[in-house]
Amino acid sequence: MIATANRQDLNERVEAALDTIRPHLRVDGGDVELVEVTNDMYVKIRWMGMCESCSMSGMTLRAGIQEAIQSKIPEIVGVEAVN
Repeated sequence: MIATANRQDLNERVEAALDTIRPHLRVDGGDVELVEVTNDMYVKIRWMGMCESCSMSGMTLRAGIQEAIQSKIPEIVGVEAVN
């Protein structure tokens, strides 16, 4: 179980990592929202805007978002989209 203070810090670190990729998503009318960081260290995100229906979202998830998060927070095991 992740302690509340650690969870808040972890969420802030994930948001900071997502902020590095958001400008690239917004150029095409999309965005991403942090849903949660699970106790087993998976990040769950929700695609927003044009990213919801984009055929490239799977590649963006692996090569963009997961890479951005894991490069800054190596304890994250993976990233999953909930939509």
